[in-house]
Amino acid sequence: MKRVVLKPGRERSLLRRHPWIYSGAVASGDAGRGETVEVVSSTGETLGFGSFSPDSQIRVRMLSFGAASAPGEAYVASLVADAVKRRERRLAEGGTAACRLVHAEGDGLPGVVADWYAGWVVCQFTSAGAERWKRTVVDALAAALPGLKGVAERSDVEVRAREGLPVGGFSILSGGEPPDLVEISEGGCRYLVDVRHGHKTGFYLDQRLARAAVGAIAAGREVLNCFSYTGGFGIAAMRGGAASVVNVDASADALALASRNAALNECEKGMSFEEGDVFKYLRKCRDMGRSFDMIVLDPPKFAESKAQVMKAARGYKDINLLAMKLLRKGGVLATFSCSGAMTPELFQTILAEAAADARRDFAIVERTFQAEDHPASLAFPDGLYLKGYILAVR
Repeated sequence: MKRVVLKPGRERSLLRRHPWIYSGAVASGDAGRGETVEVVSSTGETLGFGSFSPDSQIRVRMLSFGAASAPGEAYVASLVADAVKRRERRLAEGGTAACRLVHAEGDGLPGVVADWYAGWVVCQFTSAGAERWKRTVVDALAAALPGLKGVAERSDVEVRAREGLPVGGFSILSGGEPPDLVEISEGGCRYLVDVRHGHKTGFYLDQRLARAAVGAIAAGREVLNCFSYTGGFGIAAMRGGAASVVNVDASADALALASRNAALNECEKGMSFEEGDVFKYLRKCRDMGRSFDMIVLDPPKFAESKAQVMKAARGYKDINLLAMKLLRKGGVLATFSCSGAMTPELFQTILAEAAADARRDFAIVERTFQAEDHPASLAFPDGLYLKGYILAVR
């Protein structure tokens, strides 16, 4: 087996079980794309085994730590089986249940994502190692899921290009062809999911807990749902008794599906849909003197890397400042960041600065993170990418 030797002192993160080795930490060693390599310290100590990526700044993604034998197909299959077993309670809901089955580093499989939508599984393989183990992962999913209807892949994510992998579209890896729209259920709400063209693998499964939190306090409120996508937060708010919901998104296709979701949940009478730029829409509301009892801000990722954090901070402050000014007395702001490089502490600081500029006093009512089927390792803080604050005007 080929070896990757680290520079002196660069083994510390691996001893803490951080799964990434950057190119700058490598003293020597080369291998093929996705090939398993032994990682050793400058003194020759075996630190573990990982998948090599010659095209990426993340040169090795670890699969195992310590001096154990190199991981093979049986080991990777066992990681998949263990990940599925940890979701047994969610899968036991049956019918139109949905959840994440494999969450990359959070389940010990860097670059591998697998989402369950009512019997259909949609995967993404975003690293060289994940691509290398694709067939093993698919076979392991089939073995672990007796109710499986089919496994598909979404390879349309640009991060694959940084790994030297082709960027494609939707393809079937195993089993049957899913319908154009798959119906799922969550907390009494029903959603149609476009697994072929929708964001991520079709739906933001990671926001399940936040949608429940919004629905629990929406009764009687006039709600503005920004970056609404297919209406997840809006539907949850209406099902929770909201007086009305305005959904705003730049995508006409997303809003069209949001409208269908409203009809599916028999709450279309209270829902309206606005296509456009959220920043501009909020400024328009400000200029018109329009206000709301609750505003949801769930924007796309503003920071792809730590180098973009300060620019992203300005965007987060701008949009939250605008929203804070539009809330009525006693209003609620549910605001989120899915940028992994944005720490919860920095995000809270940005919100505090926005509140000060808005000259309004807010209390933190609740903090939210990604749902439990999107686990994050203590050794890998980047994995805790989703953070949210529910704030009340005092």
